[in-house]
Amino acid sequence: MHHSATAELPMIRLTSSQDTAYMARLRHFMLRNGVAVTVSERAGKLDMWLLQEHQQPLAQALLSEYIDDPAAMPDAAPSGGLLKPTLRTLTSQAGLVTFMVALAVLAVAAAQFFWSMQATLGALIITPPGSSELDFSQPWRLFTPALLHMSATHLIFNIFWWWYLGGRIELTLGGKTLVLLLLVCGISANLLQWYTTGPLFGGLSGVVYGLFGFCAVYGWRRQSALSLPPALLVFMIGWLLLGYTEVLWVNMANDAHLMGLISGALIGLGYRFQRTGFN
Repeated sequence: MHHSATAELPMIRLTSSQDTAYMARLRHFMLRNGVAVTVSERAGKLDMWLLQEHQQPLAQALLSEYIDDPAAMPDAAPSGGLLKPTLRTLTSQAGLVTFMVALAVLAVAAAQFFWSMQATLGALIITPPGSSELDFSQPWRLFTPALLHMSATHLIFNIFWWWYLGGRIELTLGGKTLVLLLLVCGISANLLQWYTTGPLFGGLSGVVYGLFGFCAVYGWRRQSALSLPPALLVFMIGWLLLGYTEVLWVNMANDAHLMGLISGALIGLGYRFQRTGFN
């Protein structure tokens, strides 16, 4: 890996606080005004990071305004309804790669649910229809199962975490890093799931667990926008382990989750070592 691929994009720490409610209101205020921020937790302290350097003058002005009189700050952006500020908030939290992959997943879901489930599955599952063997003359099939989802709940869950984790990674380390994680985690997760259960599976969950593993390792005990709250670490690992039990009445691609987590964590380890030498 070249150093330029792992260098974090410039980030500015705007403020820190131990008051969770205060930081939540301030984050909401910033996002509603189009300023891309994220909050990380370290040793019981919350740090707010500015993700786009060119927004620093606006961010500092809004922060000063908020500190002067937080009670007087409106909860919403100026008039115009909820759609515009909601879209502005979403776009401030992600980059082009995050957006394009989310769009591709939604397009595949539309084809599944409104056109032909059978035809869409036939085109995108890991092996050609009627075969249980890999066909390397159709290499896209190694990845495309990640775009398939079997229910609306499955789709919404994965899109949310893709946007939350993928957007954060893209804004912090750039689109090339996110593409690397998408392909490596997606393909490795699909291959292990195919090997253990056969070709009938799908979902972005393996990639999501790869992004989680990357952030967990790269941001561990660091002041970084990629640091994850401990509660999220517990939830994601707990959900992974729960999938291997018979408690859930859901057919989960557990091996894809596990391989995604491992591959993402290994990439995170490489990035962290190259960047900081494990500090």
